[in-house]
Amino acid sequence: MALHFTSEQRLDDGVLERKFTLGEIPGILWTPTSASAPAPLILLGHPTLGLHKMYPRLVARARHAAADGFATATIELPGSGDRPRWAAIEQARADLRRAREAGEPVSDEIIDALVLPLVDKSVPEWQAALDALLPLPEIGGPVGYSGGVISIGIRLAVVEPRIVAAGLFAGSLVPRAMFAEARQVTIPLHVLLQWDDEGNDRQAALDLFDAFGSKEKSLHANMGGHTGVPQFAGDAAAQFFTRHLK
Repeated sequence: MALHFTSEQRLDDGVLERKFTLGEIPGILWTPTSASAPAPLILLGHPTLGLHKMYPRLVARARHAAADGFATATIELPGSGDRPRWAAIEQARADLRRAREAGEPVSDEIIDALVLPLVDKSVPEWQAALDALLPLPEIGGPVGYSGGVISIGIRLAVVEPRIVAAGLFAGSLVPRAMFAEARQVTIPLHVLLQWDDEGNDRQAALDLFDAFGSKEKSLHANMGGHTGVPQFAGDAAAQFFTRHLK
């Protein structure tokens, strides 16, 4: 897939933001303008809300990473944002909403329908983004993956050898099949868990952490709900990537 830059702007703290298309897929690349050597790259994962809606949080993460000397990049997920609607995923989201509104447990069938097709389709797209971004002169290796749908991070950690460390948010529904893949993960992991996350099964998150095959894995649990992640949690994640990507 060909990479085409469509716009660029310099943010006020020495970060160059460039929007691009990868084939039909929109994306954004942020690079620190002060870097004297090619910068390591962190892929910024995000939930399926669309890049436009997620932009304020993504650009804040990108600025934080640039201050530490990292380039960051993200791409729009299938069926999200300006990409074509995906009927099967929309049906699964509707089923999830219905179950939650009725106070029913979310079935394995709904979780599988919601997550597995997304992982199958999006992971090759993230790999194509790496193929296109890593040859740029301002970007070097190694590569990290940060945040987003945790099942996408798990699959990438297993199949993509260029990713050497991952920071994961333990806050999305995880199909049972992903637990077997988690056992194959061997790269260092930094896992963030909000202890009182209303939309997240805490025990499932703990079981998933237990399943990861990595020799170096740390679980950072903080009190509070999904949006109550404390500022210092970001600092700890930044230190993790500095340790493994520099």
